[in-house]
Amino acid sequence: MRWEGREESQNVEDRRGSAMPVAGLAGGGVMFLILSIVISMLLGANPRQLLEQAGQQMPSKQAQGPLTPENDKDANLKKFVSVVLKDNEDVWNKLFREQLGARYEEPKLVVFTGAVRTACGDASAAVGPFYCPGDKNVYLDFDFFRVMERDLKAKGEFAMAYVIAHEVGHHVQNLLGLSSKVQRMQMQSSKEQANALSVRLELQADYLAGVWAHHAQASKQILEKGDIGDAIKTAKAIGDDVLQKKATGRIREEAFTHGSAEQRAYWFTEGLKSGDLEGMMKFFELPPDQLDPKNM
Repeated sequence: MRWEGREESQNVEDRRGSAMPVAGLAGGGVMFLILSIVISMLLGANPRQLLEQAGQQMPSKQAQGPLTPENDKDANLKKFVSVVLKDNEDVWNKLFREQLGARYEEPKLVVFTGAVRTACGDASAAVGPFYCPGDKNVYLDFDFFRVMERDLKAKGEFAMAYVIAHEVGHHVQNLLGLSSKVQRMQMQSSKEQANALSVRLELQADYLAGVWAHHAQASKQILEKGDIGDAIKTAKAIGDDVLQKKATGRIREEAFTHGSAEQRAYWFTEGLKSGDLEGMMKFFELPPDQLDPKNM
């Protein structure tokens, strides 16, 4: 992915070194928990409950102090996510203004280590990257990218950019009132119906990540050979069916909350090919079977 030397976002808040570490979960322990809780979420666990449970494990400790260029092993990674966030800001500011006649409210991306306090509750790094509608922030611990590469075999800079763009997609949904609409519908639904609504919201965020990539490529030529393949491989690696099979040896479609590997890859690719913002509304209009690429 081409990103070096380009403008960085001013909306990255670095809480590394001052976050609340999770006791006894340094290093590989945190990375193991990230994978474990991501799998739990994809098996149908309630993300809010997971946040609360993670928060209960977090005794406050004194801040470790700010990182410096000399001791920051992830300084280049921070620069990378800042550029990716700036690319997202540029695309969504333009699309909101030109296609929606609205002002885009830029989210902050909070990078942290160990644990973090949010408007959605205290959370450990184990929950993976997430968006909190309460404070309109995206939260990210860099260890998740190492988990992606080591345990999910999802590699490449554009794979990481896809993850960030997916979370920014949730911010777009929040600004447009779609997240709250789905939440209200879920409160009146059975667990299986609520899961199905969650799948639609997640696939829509994948589609929006593709829309971002389409317009970022058109304006900045960000893609290099192999980038799209890396993103598609990542989308497939975090499909519900893949993670369920890895965790339990079987697949339960009624417990899907994010979509299958093929669905996630398909809808990201559809957004990438079309760049059509209006197409995002199809996720709440299509019959369930038409969300599956094999039926398209």
